[in-house]
Amino acid sequence: MKEATLQVRMDADLKEQAEELYKKLGTSFAEAVRIFAKQSVRENAMPFRISMGEQETDKRIGIAKGEFVVPADIDKYNDEIADMFGGF
Repeated sequence: MKEATLQVRMDADLKEQAEELYKKLGTSFAEAVRIFAKQSVRENAMPFRISMGEQETDKRIGIAKGEFVVPADIDKYNDEIADMFGGF
């Protein structure tokens, strides 16, 4: 296996905070970067969700946004579920 070196410029305080965090987690900052790279390659993507931060968005969720389809037989198991939980 060939080894390669990666150099990254970052704010010194950020580097120190990251090193301390990974030390508490039982690893090193360098190992965390290797883990990040391996996970990225494995998933063929960033290994976390990227967003633009909190923005005012449509407050509707789930069915109201059309994300879910309610199956026609949704109530099929209601009695069995109620029995499992003592009639709750």
